[in-house]
This record gives sequence, C-alpha cells and structure tokens, in this order.
Amino acid sequence: MKHTAKWIINYFSKGELLLWGISTIFIIASFEIFDREQYLTLTASLIGVTSLIFCAKGNPFGQFLMIVFSILYGIISYGYAYYGEMLTYLGMTGPMAVFSMISWLKNPYEKNKAEVKVNRLSGAEITFAFILSAVVTFIFYFILTYFNTSNIIPSTISVTTSFLAVYLTFRRSEFYALGYAANDIVLIILWTLAAIDNRSYISVVICFIIFFANDLYGYINWRRIKAKQQPA
Repeated sequence: MKHTAKWIINYFSKGELLLWGISTIFIIASFEIFDREQYLTLTASLIGVTSLIFCAKGNPFGQFLMIVFSILYGIISYGYAYYGEMLTYLGMTGPMAVFSMISWLKNPYEKNKAEVKVNRLSGAEITFAFILSAVVTFIFYFILTYFNTSNIIPSTISVTTSFLAVYLTFRRSEFYALGYAANDIVLIILWTLAAIDNRSYISVVICFIIFFANDLYGYINWRRIKAKQQPA
C-alpha cells in the first residue's frame, strides 16, 4: 500500500493530484446533496474522472478504466431511456476503448509502457474523421428515432462528438481530449434536461462539468507531451 501511494505521488504532479482530488470531492459532495441513492452513478463518476487523469498522462491504464466507465454509464443511460448514450457507450466508446488500449500499448514512447507515443495526424486524415463522423451520425439518428430516444437532437449530436473523440483516441492524437470536451458540453445539456424531471441527475451534470475541466487539462498536457516527444 505504501509503495502504491509513493508511486502515485511520484507519478502525478502536484497540480494533477490537486485536480483529481478536487474532482472527486465535488463528485462525492454532489452525490450526497442531490442523490444519496444511485451508487452506480457515484461509482461510474469516480472511475470516469480517474480514467481521465491517467489518459491525460498518456497511460493505457486510463483506457482500461474507460472501458469500465462505459459499461456503467451505459446502464445509467438505459435507466433514463437515453438509448443513444447507451448504444454509443456500449456499442462504440467501450469497444473503441479496447482498441485504443491495445493501440497505446503497442505504441509506447521509447519503450515506456506508461506513456503512449503521440501521433501527428495529417490534414487529410482529420478531414476523413469528420466525414466518417457525419456518416455515423446520420445512421445513428434513425436508430435513435426507432428507439424513441429522449431528447433526440442532443442525443444525436452526442454520437458525433463521441465518435470523433474515440477515433482520435485510437489514433493517439492530442485532439482526442477536445473531442471529449465537446462531448462533455453536449452531455451537460442532455443531463440538465433529465435533471428537470429528476433532481438526482444533477449529480451527473456536475460530473460532466468536472469531466470537461479534466479533458481540457488532458489536451494541454498532451500538447506538452507531444512537444517533448517531437521537438521542433
């Protein structure tokens, strides 16, 4: 236990530990204030924010935690008939996190398994990613409509941002974090609408606000990692 604590303190910067600590405090506090019943939501939120701090370091363990989060979040989404979120995370984000974890493990920076080698994407591939996202969104719109998904428009937009995020994560681009940040904004709107009907979902809204802050940090840190790995 002492060795684990020492490793964590040495591995993460003071700023990262502070970010993670404040994030977990807010998540637990919001659960105590607005929920106190849905422990699955609390568990998913804590796993999710922990995965983000590992992903911000380029550590493949973050992708493993993302797989666990996707399963739990899919179950939570099903409970409010957000079938788009359920299908997106169980059918796309979760499986893509598996491929991303494999990709990150296969592409370490100088044999350091705890840090992935950041990839530099061409303009053509970024364009391809947006076109592919549009195609996936078009298909998912009809799928979500068939299942009578609640709040269909933001649910559909969530598919777009989620797909971009998982694609860029798989391709080891620093822009993955901006994709997730955009998705966080959509999810804040989505769960705010849910919270109007059930105030316990306010804790989910706060969770994604915290995720947004962590994803912005992820982008900033990956830019630093990229500058270190690929000096001009």
